[in-house]
Amino acid sequence: MAGFEPATARLRIECSTTEPHRHTANNYSIINIMVEPNSKNRLNPEQYARLKAEMTTPYRGLRQFIYLGAGASGLIGAFVFFFQLLARRDIDSALPNLALQVGIVALMVFLWRWEQRRQRL
Repeated sequence: MAGFEPATARLRIECSTTEPHRHTANNYSIINIMVEPNSKNRLNPEQYARLKAEMTTPYRGLRQFIYLGAGASGLIGAFVFFFQLLARRDIDSALPNLALQVGIVALMVFLWRWEQRRQRL
């Protein structure tokens, strides 16, 4: 194939290091436009504070949701096992299960309060 020139050879010829780059000024103006802050999109101080708080404690909302969900589940379980004990049904397994559920609720309350204290600091 006479006269066949791959595209990479053409690029090497056009962008050789000995030849000055023709598009340098245009590239800088494009970069400056992209980097300059836009006055329309500026954050107000409230949004900035909220984003900064999210950056220091990521997934805080998700953790609190998990604490609430696990605490509610433990509370329901404690309710069920407490009434099993009152009815004197299967006491050998209901008592340890009640203790476990109460422990889960206590742990979730502790984690919730710890999270709230960390937020205030």
